[in-house]
Amino acid sequence: MEGEKTLLTVTEAAQRLSLGRGTTYQLVQRGELPVVRIGRAVRVPVQALEEWIAARTVGGTSDD
Repeated sequence: MEGEKTLLTVTEAAQRLSLGRGTTYQLVQRGELPVVRIGRAVRVPVQALEEWIAARTVGGTSDD
């Protein structure tokens, strides 16, 4: 796990989501994207981001 980040800035999370920084900040402000606040800093936990994406993923495997 060395070298892997546990927390991302909102800009880094936006890049991982392929979204604009402003859109990602809106998700944070609306409480839709899980964050950790450390003083004035806002960070997105990598694990929570992955779970957030998984919860919103539509489709998947088919039984064809």
